[in-house]
Amino acid sequence: MRGRGGDASSRILIESILAGSEAIVALGITLEELGEDTVVLRMTMRPDLTRDGTIYHGGPIASLIDIAGDMAVAVRAGGGVPTISLRVDYLRPCTGPRLLATARLRRYGRTISVSDVDVRDDQGRLCVVGRGTYSSIVG
Repeated sequence: MRGRGGDASSRILIESILAGSEAIVALGITLEELGEDTVVLRMTMRPDLTRDGTIYHGGPIASLIDIAGDMAVAVRAGGGVPTISLRVDYLRPCTGPRLLATARLRRYGRTISVSDVDVRDDQGRLCVVGRGTYSSIVG
């Protein structure tokens, strides 16, 4: 099942991967949008995801980036894929009621794929950028 983006089967695939992972469910990460080689995920603020009740902790943000990048590859691969490496650059504190992570599939290869991810707060400010390298083989 190899998809190309916003079609119904790709949406079902991503929603099933998100719902099937206890870690993802625990973080409250949901699918916001799905397009051609683009996935937008939402993470809603809760006290347990923050450092002090107002600023998101870096760990959940890194997880959001990894999951978003993975989902951008998963649409093409037909299922969740293993992470090979992850880079995260924190540009400003993330605050507000929610974060949106926009993952763009940079390269889909036979064995290796790369996604770039921008994380923005509810005011549209770029807070964090990341890049993930993933296996292109489901597993």
